[in-house]
Amino acid sequence: MPVTSLAHQPPQIVRANGIDICYEIFGDADAEPLLLIMGLGAQMIHWDDEFCRQLAARGFRVIRFDNRDIGKSSHMSGGKRLTALELLKLRFLRIPVAAPYRLIDMARDAIGLMDALGIRKAHVVGASMGGMIAQEIAITFPERVLSLTSIMSTTGNPKVPGPSREAGAVLMAPPPATKEEYFARFAQTWKVLRNGSFPEDEALDRSRAERTYARGLNPAGVGRQLRAVLASGSRKERLRSVKAPTLVIHGTVDPLVRPEGGKDTAASIPGAKLLMIEGMGHALPIPMWPQIIDAIDAHAHRATAKAA
Repeated sequence: MPVTSLAHQPPQIVRANGIDICYEIFGDADAEPLLLIMGLGAQMIHWDDEFCRQLAARGFRVIRFDNRDIGKSSHMSGGKRLTALELLKLRFLRIPVAAPYRLIDMARDAIGLMDALGIRKAHVVGASMGGMIAQEIAITFPERVLSLTSIMSTTGNPKVPGPSREAGAVLMAPPPATKEEYFARFAQTWKVLRNGSFPEDEALDRSRAERTYARGLNPAGVGRQLRAVLASGSRKERLRSVKAPTLVIHGTVDPLVRPEGGKDTAASIPGAKLLMIEGMGHALPIPMWPQIIDAIDAHAHRATAKAA
């Protein structure tokens, strides 16, 4: 089936778990649902349109959505900007970070979206913080998960090495003051996170930044999402209960969530398969799409066949 002929539902807003969630669907209504969950501060369009179309062409109904506090979904309130002191207290004294909501609340948002769309079970795919949310769904709502794919994510285990200094600085940088500063920061951020030369992606940085900016920024929301991650603690022990067939994908040169994060995730989930992608950082670069899409496709279809 040519990718261009696939059904597509443009972005819509639905009420779920007490908030508004903006979502978009690629693929046929009767295809197997595949829910894509994006990472910290990243709008749903960071699952590139063409990436979604290619997954849909493999026989999936691909659903992407804006997490709470980002893009066109509800913006929350509360929570001050995270301080270095709080991070130090968390790291060395294990004093938890305060947060207006946690990852479990974001997992409930995803389940609420599935409910609103009449989806009983889905293949759940999460990247970075989205992988953490996907893990939480598999732990707390096992009956809703056909398969789990956790990409460039981690368990919250404090023993896993932290980000590189450069990647950590990107995460903690104050929000840009102007539109042009935002565009420059966007390109610089992804240069650090991709951790290599990817001319195809670099050529798209400006248009991707413009589209993200046009949909609306919410710097305070990104701060609340970061608090949610840090306040949620480790899932390592609870991940032992996951029954869903699990695939863990991680880059060998990820500067933000180190490769050990992916390895720890795979080691914590019974029967999980680990795919380390050579030269991949904390991004989904276009040259690596075939490998990533093939892996998700094979894993999801294998899980469906096994469940039948």
